[in-house]
Amino acid sequence: MKSIQDSLYNWLSIKTVADARPDDTAAADTFSLFDQLLKENHDIQEISVQKDDVMYLVAYKLNGEQKSSRFPVELIDSMIEQIEAEPEKYKNY
Repeated sequence: MKSIQDSLYNWLSIKTVADARPDDTAAADTFSLFDQLLKENHDIQEISVQKDDVMYLVAYKLNGEQKSSRFPVELIDSMIEQIEAEPEKYKNY
């Protein structure tokens, strides 16, 4: 099983893609799967995301306790930036 930090990183990375590409069914399906796995494997609830110029802050409840994790914007946004830079490689089928 992956760590909570790794799972949140993956969840947030695909969330940014799904949010930026609402017609991308693959991104939406992948986000849905990652969201389900995050909740089922780690019992995380009430997830919220805030972004500033430098970091993403993911707040959540774990076993009834409020927790948070931070991720650099440049790491999380790298996937959507790559897709936007070469859209011909990432067509929505």
